[in-house]
Amino acid sequence: MPNFEKLNNPTEGELISFKEGKPIVPNNPIVPFIRGDGTGVDIWPATQLVIDAAVKYTYGSKRKINWFKVYAGDEACDKYGTYNYLPNDTIEAIKHFGVAIKGPLTTPVGGGIRSLNVALRQIFDLYSCVRPCKYYTGTPSPHKSPQDLDIIVYRENTEDIYMGIEWEAEDENCVHLINYLNNTIIPNSSKLKNRTLPKSAGIGIKPVSKFGSQRHIRKAIEHAKKLSGKKRHVTLVHKGNIMKFTEGAFRDWGYELAVNEFRNDCITERESWILDNVENKNEISIENNARSIEPGFDKLTQSKKESICEEIKNVLLKIKDSHGKNKWKELVLVDDRIADSIFQQIQTRPQEYSILATLNLNGDYLSDAAAAIVGGLGMAPGANIGDKAAIFEATHGTAPKHAGLNKINPGSVILSGVMMLEYFGWNEAANVITNGLSKSIERKLVTYDLARLMEPNVDPLSCSEFAESIIDNF
Repeated sequence: MPNFEKLNNPTEGELISFKEGKPIVPNNPIVPFIRGDGTGVDIWPATQLVIDAAVKYTYGSKRKINWFKVYAGDEACDKYGTYNYLPNDTIEAIKHFGVAIKGPLTTPVGGGIRSLNVALRQIFDLYSCVRPCKYYTGTPSPHKSPQDLDIIVYRENTEDIYMGIEWEAEDENCVHLINYLNNTIIPNSSKLKNRTLPKSAGIGIKPVSKFGSQRHIRKAIEHAKKLSGKKRHVTLVHKGNIMKFTEGAFRDWGYELAVNEFRNDCITERESWILDNVENKNEISIENNARSIEPGFDKLTQSKKESICEEIKNVLLKIKDSHGKNKWKELVLVDDRIADSIFQQIQTRPQEYSILATLNLNGDYLSDAAAAIVGGLGMAPGANIGDKAAIFEATHGTAPKHAGLNKINPGSVILSGVMMLEYFGWNEAANVITNGLSKSIERKLVTYDLARLMEPNVDPLSCSEFAESIIDNF
């Protein structure tokens, strides 16, 4: 057990351990929790009530979560001293016990402390941020058919903008870097000539590595393997048409992973087109197959035509026997979409998508946009997953003006608790909660944020009453 400064080690429960990136969960795990700032004071008690009730309802005395309170944010400063937002006790507790859950934490905009959420992800190398966006019947939504959206955003969690490498405009180091880029790097690069960085610019660097991309996409594919039918689908989201060596590389490394490491489990979109053409047109020639998968084939240069034909020959040689005769339809489909296109398509063609594997910034935007379709951030859970730790969390802010009023929607953290139970393999308890929550919403037993959007308007429940309503529906 760790030697804590201001915490007492739990007297009951057992450790969660990890093997090859997967949790090994005892029947009585110790789970640290961070109450959170602002409305966390209301949300966490409601969440704990629901999770404990579901575990007891499902498993009786056979399973129990032993909660261990740790501190971060404003509450940590009260206990550990001013500006001590993330005490070492908390870091050591999560490192030792492996899995934690937390309410919302405050992050100042522009100055002050760096995001505690980002800090926790970096410290524990929680490289995949997982955000399911699913509609619950009765939830008010601005969209005509929100029920068509059922996706999971896998957002890379440690690289891209989360590396936090940037320099303020006119900082001495920034000025030096701009001069170096303008005078040395850009003139000597054939792909950057005729560009000049403004001298007054701030500079940020966006690292995207093969290792970081592939370990993240690997988790997305492994998740898709557990699904069935058309949900066995991973879409690589990128802006590779502009940022070819970062976002474009993310796409390429994703395909490379799919066809090498997951060859028996995956089919790429282009491979599926090639095989489908052969199966539907037995005598189709290589060139006609190429015409089918590549619009404008006949107007391409000869070298490009030959390259596409060679691609088709290789696909047929390597996987026709193993993946052909419609066997590929049972595999995980891997395709890719440009980031701005997918924003539109999750609204106009949501039923075509399942798991979206993204880089950090794109995933941040995309998960919030998807959440808006199904009811807002109050209904959007999140998890940060690594190989040796996992933290489940609220996806919304602290809403301090509502703190202590017992009115805020606890749905985000409750559903994050559902994700935690699924991570444990306690799917029965997880289903009890989602069914109970769904029934409450369907019966218009909701907190004010949803109540005010319903037509006709309904009287809202308090935060604690909503939790009790979920339990009543078990």
